[in-house]
Amino acid sequence: MTTAGSKGPLIGQRHVQAVLLFFGIAINYMTKYSASISLVAMTNALTTNPNFPQYDWSETEKSYILSSFFWGYVVTQLPAGYVCKRYGAKATLLAATLGSSLVGLVLPFTLKWGDWQIFCAVRVLQGLLQGFDLAAAYAHLANWCPVKERNRLGALANSGIECGTLLGMLVSGIIATSSLGWPGISYIACAAGIIWCGLWEILGSSTPNTSKLITPEERLYILTSLEKKASEDSEATRKSIPIPWKAILTSPPVWALLVARSSEAWCFSAIQAAIPNYMNGVFAMDMKSNTFYSALPFIVLWIMSYVYLVLADVLLNYKVLTLNGLRKTYNSISFWIPAACLFGLGLLEVQQQVLAAILLIVIVATNAGNMIGSGLNVIDLSPNHTGIVMSLINATATIMPILTPIVASAIVEDNSNYRQWQILFAICGSVYTVGNIIYLISGSTDPQPWNDPDFLLHRSQNDYEPSLDDQPSGSKVAIEINKIGD
Repeated sequence: MTTAGSKGPLIGQRHVQAVLLFFGIAINYMTKYSASISLVAMTNALTTNPNFPQYDWSETEKSYILSSFFWGYVVTQLPAGYVCKRYGAKATLLAATLGSSLVGLVLPFTLKWGDWQIFCAVRVLQGLLQGFDLAAAYAHLANWCPVKERNRLGALANSGIECGTLLGMLVSGIIATSSLGWPGISYIACAAGIIWCGLWEILGSSTPNTSKLITPEERLYILTSLEKKASEDSEATRKSIPIPWKAILTSPPVWALLVARSSEAWCFSAIQAAIPNYMNGVFAMDMKSNTFYSALPFIVLWIMSYVYLVLADVLLNYKVLTLNGLRKTYNSISFWIPAACLFGLGLLEVQQQVLAAILLIVIVATNAGNMIGSGLNVIDLSPNHTGIVMSLINATATIMPILTPIVASAIVEDNSNYRQWQILFAICGSVYTVGNIIYLISGSTDPQPWNDPDFLLHRSQNDYEPSLDDQPSGSKVAIEINKIGD
């Protein structure tokens, strides 16, 4: 970033959009992952705040509550890309966040009407609404990120995932032990969501062309980087691009990315949901200690996300690694080191509490690089169809958090039995290992030929047959991104 000149001001509107996305993602992930702490508080009120109701839910019932968010989440993944194209990323993200915040607010008032099924119903509705979030966020980033700043701005926005997960673990525990009790988790999350929606409505813009606050220099810099003329970068033009479904669904890099993101979703959701239960069951921690030890790995995760980001900028700027090399190196670190630690965690004895905490920190902290490793790869493959491809990948990946709590409860029937935990950790380590192998073999950072807006037209005229030597050559965007990647 420069202070002035061809790139615009030091803090331009592209940075504002990334920061807004950061907070929006953080708030939604706080809502998504606070349930694991809420459940501990709601089923063991004596260790939090005894002035609020306590519920006697079985491990199976709690697993249904944890997975129910994703029952709704998976349903809206496929239509999310289309909705973003139809109504714009800004409006989609605004409606999803506001709706999710308001739905969460009703939880403390509706539980008296039923039992754990009410909790599940609220979580399903939140999942339905939040299913639009990531597709909208990635589509927004594709419109705003200059090619050379894609890692920087994309990783900044996506670090909201780590921040939100941390807030879901740490702040939720603090709120549950305060005078607000476990209902306060819903109140605080709702208030944060409404405040963010107000800022998003005022400061957010779907594209550089629709922003009233952007300088001409910054607008030109962004559009030039994306190889698009200002007159061609309207929402109407982007909506009119046909979707090459067959090419997308038969693309090896898309399938490799799908496997990598599904592996990540399986393992991260299993670990995130298991940590509070593992600490409480195996090490008999009270709520305050459990909150601290459960949140500690995610504090380090958030810090490490910025370490990975700065290091990525250095490696690319000094041409130590190509973009493809960077993605696969980061993904290998983020998958295989946690896999090794998960296998090691399964070998520990119950009295090795400190070593277990250290391994959990290493597992979660090293995993922070996965977003640069494979998370942002969807934008590399197709800036024009980011929302669509993201919705396909996220739809499949979302099935994993639905299954992991159920599988975990089937394996860990007694949460104080560390032998049962060993089996769960070994499964997660194996999933991480295999997922990265497939990504290394078939993953790619090359923009795909079907990213070209005229791909279907060329294909129908039988004159679009790129060779391996000139691929990707489908569009100016592809050429430019390939140059940067090389």
